[in-house]
Amino acid sequence: MLTDTLAPAPRTALPPLRWHRPLLGLAAVLAVAVVPVAIAAVVDDRQLLGVGVWEKPLKFLLSGVLYAATWSWIIGQFTRWRRAAWWAGTIITATLAAELVIIVGFAAVGLRSHFMVDTPLATTAWAIMAFAITTLWVATLLAGIALWRNPGADRARTTALRAGVVISLIGLALGFLMTGPTAAQLSDFQGVAGAHAVGTADGGPGIPLLGWSTVAGDLRIPHFVGMHALQATPLLALGLELMARRTAVLRDVAVRRGLVLIGAGAWLAATALVTVQALRGQSIVQPDAPTLAAGATIAVAALVTALVVLRRGAVALDPERRS
Repeated sequence: MLTDTLAPAPRTALPPLRWHRPLLGLAAVLAVAVVPVAIAAVVDDRQLLGVGVWEKPLKFLLSGVLYAATWSWIIGQFTRWRRAAWWAGTIITATLAAELVIIVGFAAVGLRSHFMVDTPLATTAWAIMAFAITTLWVATLLAGIALWRNPGADRARTTALRAGVVISLIGLALGFLMTGPTAAQLSDFQGVAGAHAVGTADGGPGIPLLGWSTVAGDLRIPHFVGMHALQATPLLALGLELMARRTAVLRDVAVRRGLVLIGAGAWLAATALVTVQALRGQSIVQPDAPTLAAGATIAVAALVTALVVLRRGAVALDPERRS
């Protein structure tokens, strides 16, 4: 039977709310901007590459809100390297804002913001965005290094944050796969250098709102999945803490940390899988047998290892099982 002196359930209260103000301000501005852009997406019937002209700005604004707010909170918790982290966050603010201004502005006048080098204006805008996203990646890396130098009170939470940042950096870097001209573009240059679709031209049938191709590979998928590990792994850690109120084995921080590592490993493996799938020119909604087998392997491996971690934790709680 379980011992009568179990560790108390972990407190799910987050550290005191301190925020990186420039990033928090940007998140607020972007959240407000979502409203008129969403309205425009409904009332404006103009299209680019077969989708509504406001679809891309809406997606980028929503993603920007999450990214800015998450990093604002993370940097606000630092006790070391605070000045360096503040500057990294401020650079993230400026570069993310610059990219989104261009995306929204070009949509407003019915022009593509990405991959276009057919006019001086388009070339300049694309160069600014390329510089901005590269600088944002470097600033995020510096903020991630600062995070590594900040010990947390809860090892599971700390592991979740660190893993999320690492995977999100990989996801951001995967976006650079879209920036090079394709063979078809080089053979018949039409002022476009780069694409997100693999196996077909950009545009065509896609999943609603997300826009991911339903007929070919789409490099936006691994970019998206990897980036948002920044929210997924901390939410996993928080969910485990909430469950620990009723599940004794989860009160052991080593168990929660093990489960966080398994979740992060599965997320990273899934990011790798959808990257390979996209590069093969395979639609996310039309996986073949090898893709399905790989996905099943990831799921089973995560489930089995999670059960092992939980069993070991339960054994540690029960003296009869230890004997």
